[in-house]
Amino acid sequence: MDNEVRSSFIQRRLRSQERRDMQREILSILGLPQRPRPHFHTKHNAAPMFMLDLYNTISTDTGPQGYSYYKPVLPTQASPMVTPQDSRFLDDADMVMSFVNLVDQDQDLLYQQHRREFRFDLSRIPEGEAVTAAEFRIYTDFIQERYENETFRVSVYQVLQEPPNSEVELLLLDQREVWAAEEGWLVFDLTTTSNLWLVNPEQNLGLHLVLEDSHGQRRNPRLAGLVTGSGPQDKQPFMVVFFKASEVHFRSIRSAHGHKGRQSNRSKPQRTVQDTLKAVEAATDNLGMSKEGCKKHELYVSFRDLGWQDWIIAPEGYAAYYCEGECAFPLNSYMNATNHAIVQTLVHFINPETVPKPCCAPTQLHGISVLYFDDSSNVILKKYRNMVVRACGCH
Repeated sequence: MDNEVRSSFIQRRLRSQERRDMQREILSILGLPQRPRPHFHTKHNAAPMFMLDLYNTISTDTGPQGYSYYKPVLPTQASPMVTPQDSRFLDDADMVMSFVNLVDQDQDLLYQQHRREFRFDLSRIPEGEAVTAAEFRIYTDFIQERYENETFRVSVYQVLQEPPNSEVELLLLDQREVWAAEEGWLVFDLTTTSNLWLVNPEQNLGLHLVLEDSHGQRRNPRLAGLVTGSGPQDKQPFMVVFFKASEVHFRSIRSAHGHKGRQSNRSKPQRTVQDTLKAVEAATDNLGMSKEGCKKHELYVSFRDLGWQDWIIAPEGYAAYYCEGECAFPLNSYMNATNHAIVQTLVHFINPETVPKPCCAPTQLHGISVLYFDDSSNVILKKYRNMVVRACGCH
């Protein structure tokens, strides 16, 4: 009967006010003041695909005893975009953001034949996050018409000054030698530059990319197969930044009980040790009739049921679990009781008016990762701690 009541409570349809309250609480846990409402740009698909690969990298990592807390989403493509270096960056980060290029490349082509411009809006980075790594990623296709041993040099510059007040002033950030037969993602380090842009946003004037042949002559980037504007949607250039929290913000801890333990009433008789032993024997004899002991129960949180499928990419939901059950004497081994809980139980038997029973609560918690769009359609992968109950016990 208890299971039926619990099941009907969890699965019943939420009322409008309940849904809003629940949405507000979960958004607070996710560190969001309100639900994002992204404005999608259909031509920018590469960044979300890369972020999906990062999410899948976490999904395939297992916890103790090979237990996985995530359900991997569908593969994004045959060859993953995530490099071993990206995996190391991911291990150290608690948040990753990808940024789409804001420059209309079709307009850019009208006046720059041998140079491409890229701009990324970093203004929406949450406070308290420090950059640990940043990359600019651009795809190079195999060009059948070029000689296989032909090479090009790809250079990425930071724009220091731009017209109309002055000539364009550039600072070289990184270079790559590219073979004409090469195919895949080129990765350029922007860690120092992104930190500069965060401290001084007015200096974020974008990037310029220049292609040179083996003779040092500037050429159209398309000659080397670089996808800078027109081209497949899943090969558009983008920027990705890895963050680690420099400050830890704690949510206020809410009391699990509406009242404090009552003061001892000296006028009431206290149990003796002999009374306690008799109670233990009675509890042991009647164990089959007692309430269910402290253990983990099923609880699934569905982002889709909350109406968030338009901005949360993955997962659709997660198994949170919860702890419930009696922490009565004797505390069996499966209740995973602490030494303090055992002593508290003994004292409770002697004087129940002074000390309450131990509580059934999580003893192990694990995190989840959520992949979602922000208001600017940037894609964010964020790790959240203490979201999944792994084990319960008496405290």
